[in-house]
Amino acid sequence: MPPFDPIRLAQGGSLTLIRPSLGHFIADRSELLRRAADVLELVRTKALETTVTARYPLAEVAQAHRDLEARRTTGKLLVIP
Repeated sequence: MPPFDPIRLAQGGSLTLIRPSLGHFIADRSELLRRAADVLELVRTKALETTVTARYPLAEVAQAHRDLEARRTTGKLLVIP
């Protein structure tokens, strides 16, 4: 999203702008590791499905970024070293 003046939000009513980050939801490293293990266990048992729709060799990582930016992708993209 290109930069914009946040004052424009006030002109539209009760609009807000937020940019959450992981640090706001994870108290410490042990909690991060526990939550990551929980998610990976769900993936392992197939209780949480992931869809990999494209694989890019590392040499084509710039194309992967262009595809993401142009919204030409869905699901997960993998960059293969």
